[in-house]
Amino acid sequence: MIEAGDSAHPTVVLVHGYPNTKELWQPLVPLLVKRYHMVAYDLRGMGASSAPRGPAAYDVDRLGDDLMAVIAAVAPGERVHLVGHDWGGIQGWEFATQERFDGVLASFTTIAGPSLDHISIAARELLARPRPAHLIELVRRGRRSWYVLALCTPGLPTLAWRGPLGLGGWRWLQRQVERIPPEHATPSKTLAADATHAANLYRRNIPRRLLRPRQDAVARVPVQLIVPSADHFISPDYYDLAERYVPNLRRRTLGTTHWAPLIQPQLLARWVSEFVDEAEEGRPVRSSRPWVPGGGLEQLRGRMALVTGAASGIGKATAAALAARGARLLLVDRDAEGLERAGASIAHSHTLSCDVSDQRALERLAARVLGEHGVPDVVVNNAGIAVAGSFLDTTPEDWQRIVDINLMGVVHGCRLFGRAMIDRGQGGQLVNTASAAAFAPAKDLAAYATTKAGVLMLSECLRAELHPHGIGVTAVCPGFIATNITRTTRYVGRGETEQQHLAERVTRSYERRNFTPDRVAEEIIEAIGVNRPVAVITPEAKVMRALSRIAPGFLRRLARLEVLSG
Repeated sequence: MIEAGDSAHPTVVLVHGYPNTKELWQPLVPLLVKRYHMVAYDLRGMGASSAPRGPAAYDVDRLGDDLMAVIAAVAPGERVHLVGHDWGGIQGWEFATQERFDGVLASFTTIAGPSLDHISIAARELLARPRPAHLIELVRRGRRSWYVLALCTPGLPTLAWRGPLGLGGWRWLQRQVERIPPEHATPSKTLAADATHAANLYRRNIPRRLLRPRQDAVARVPVQLIVPSADHFISPDYYDLAERYVPNLRRRTLGTTHWAPLIQPQLLARWVSEFVDEAEEGRPVRSSRPWVPGGGLEQLRGRMALVTGAASGIGKATAAALAARGARLLLVDRDAEGLERAGASIAHSHTLSCDVSDQRALERLAARVLGEHGVPDVVVNNAGIAVAGSFLDTTPEDWQRIVDINLMGVVHGCRLFGRAMIDRGQGGQLVNTASAAAFAPAKDLAAYATTKAGVLMLSECLRAELHPHGIGVTAVCPGFIATNITRTTRYVGRGETEQQHLAERVTRSYERRNFTPDRVAEEIIEAIGVNRPVAVITPEAKVMRALSRIAPGFLRRLARLEVLSG
């Protein structure tokens, strides 16, 4: 048994899964030992524990007896906080829903460990309506768990662990497939014997629980559910019924494979610490629904959304549309007066003045938002400016200014709030305003189009990177929209009078176009609801997007046309 830390501190009991031993928790224990009394023990049949014969000895009730014995030895008369991984989490669901652990458990955190009851009940509900789609769904859910049948087959685990798996095969799986750091991908010398004995966990408990699920298995303590989104062995669908059976649930998504304690110990330590502290202080653990990319617009109600460039135009309209669907708004802009007017017109909003081109100011803003309001569920990086005219007339100062706002403002917004979304583990949505200019070149828009093309590609890359964390990313590409940006555009190589004349002429033409920010906002909201990768808005933008794919040469010839003339 591993026991570390001051026994006067709250006790955290760590229970490993298959085919590990208590050493699974070695990366995590040092991160928590200063604040908690840490205890980890080997499950029966594994590591230093004895290996009783026969599947009946591995019944979950017997595992509960083991946990009770450990608690009586290390924390008699106290309530402990249970943390389980894999089979440690599977059996933890049993204990968290049993009356005999009342007054013994204070909280339960499960990592990659679903409830067998929930899995069985969900399968029965699908089978109660036997349609081809439901049968396909059952097959899809079960395809990752093919190994369960093998482990339930007498004799097969012994052959496998003494043959193709063994120490070498297991080490390869952990390093090459699970991507566990080499220093942690060190299997126990007793691995083959442990895995053979502990296969009885599957033989004894899975058939019995799947055939006779407990319909009243409601959690009696707060539960923190941590789901590795890249788990090769357990489908995320297995956790679907958790909210139904856990009155006080916190669900988090971790963008790793199955062995999360070996891959992300720092983040897990933070989540465990937060959860234990809330339970210890008697604070109700705030139930929190994870954001589901593409999960529809109804999940916006009660969510927090942050919008930059919110004092006018598309930003203000998008903020208003989010508020109309029940979201709480944080409005950000450098225009303090316009921001105050926008805040007065949008319900449930709070205003924050910031110039997104100033990295330090944006970092201070993020720290304030996270400290005072929490992590936004939706972040719309919308702030932008325009520079038009000849490339050769565009000064380095012009380039620096437009890159700092249009591109780096988006980069820093995604960096700061994307990291916070990952650390929270409940998903989110990043929305970045690009432009049709991102894929439609124009001789007078080199600086503007370059920054917007960067925003589009940044969004595409981030979408792939953040997908495992349950974070969606959408790039918005509108065409000609009547906003204040046309009046504030800098037309390089022109005198002040000519610049004013051009600004008024372009503004009037856009106003006659009559595609308003409100219409753009509605399409942005729709894109958020379905987690659309690229929202191409306005007919001309859609035409240019199509031409960029099927007739790029024609689009290049269009780029030579004079758009700006005196």
